[in-house]
Amino acid sequence: MAEVAAASRVDGADERRSLVSAILLGVVGPEVFIVQPGFVQGMVQYLGLDDRAAGHVASAEMFGIAATTVAMTFAAHRFNWRRVVAWSLAIMVVANVACTLVRDVEAFAALRFAAGVGAGGLISLSFAAIGLTRRPDRNFGYLIMCVLTYGAFALLAMPTAYRVAGFAGVLWFFALFPLITLPLLRYFPVSGENTVQVEKDAVDLPGSAKGLALAAMFAYFLAQGVVWAYLFLIGIAGGLAEQQVANGLTVSQFAGIAGALGAVVTAGRYGRAVPLTIGIVGGAATLYFLVGRFSATTYLVAVSIYNLAWNFTHPYLLGAMASFDRHGRVVVYAVAMQMLGLAVGPSLAASVIREGIYVNVNLLGGALFLASAALILPAILAQTRRVRALQTV
Repeated sequence: MAEVAAASRVDGADERRSLVSAILLGVVGPEVFIVQPGFVQGMVQYLGLDDRAAGHVASAEMFGIAATTVAMTFAAHRFNWRRVVAWSLAIMVVANVACTLVRDVEAFAALRFAAGVGAGGLISLSFAAIGLTRRPDRNFGYLIMCVLTYGAFALLAMPTAYRVAGFAGVLWFFALFPLITLPLLRYFPVSGENTVQVEKDAVDLPGSAKGLALAAMFAYFLAQGVVWAYLFLIGIAGGLAEQQVANGLTVSQFAGIAGALGAVVTAGRYGRAVPLTIGIVGGAATLYFLVGRFSATTYLVAVSIYNLAWNFTHPYLLGAMASFDRHGRVVVYAVAMQMLGLAVGPSLAASVIREGIYVNVNLLGGALFLASAALILPAILAQTRRVRALQTV
């Protein structure tokens, strides 16, 4: 009885310690993905994989995340969330430790898939918990800022970490970092709510429009998966030193924070079509400047604008998905499309690389970004027309 009472005291999603727990888990979940360019570069330079194999390994981990995210979409309501989080943490710890003991590429990829399975549990439930709070937009903003701050400092430290502790030392960090969440695990919600909150301007669009929107989400994050995994190696191929690349990616993380805050400030002022077009096309345009040889300054500015555009666009995409039906289902499917796109992206990029030349990665990423813009705009315009029609009735 006392255990039930204790659980009820900390089960409210808006309770401060519950929110801190959710945000912390939301940072730990993508601990490898958010520094994926540095991790891929480390696999190539310090683990001895070729760039294609490194891309396939990165995809394996993202497929693990995607698999769990999709599964939790259907099964989260059936399980105690704290137990799922605990098992997810255990999987991440064991898989990362095991990665220090293997040399075979297939075995390493399998273990990265397992680590992704654990990470996916944290990502799914931390996002679900934050979505249950009274002010989810603000709290998602906090999460994005914390994730990007972690990524900034981690990317900055990775070249030094590789030199001092080797690739195994970095893996040990990924194994131990999740343990910082344990003291707050008891404050994480036990389960979610049965009700779904939707945007006030949500309307039920036809299935064809929803299909285009989900295809846009997949194309956008497929482009992200294609480009993000190879941004470090693109910098090296452009003639930059490791630390110059790490510096550029570090600054880009802070630009990403600015992008997320920009979305918060401009939300509701200019609709969604214009901000999304600017964000998607602007991000794609930066890839033009990362072809051939370029300076450290060019790289820093390009990847900073790229990351700013990414984190400016993402909240608008999620907001748009929330407005396409009145039951919140499109958002659920959209998150699955996001993870699948990020999973397929690195492997797809690996298939177009030619002997260490990454121009095809830039071209493919840019084309997919533009395709996502073309796919999402019809759904947004249809939603806008329906809202206006309802307002005139």
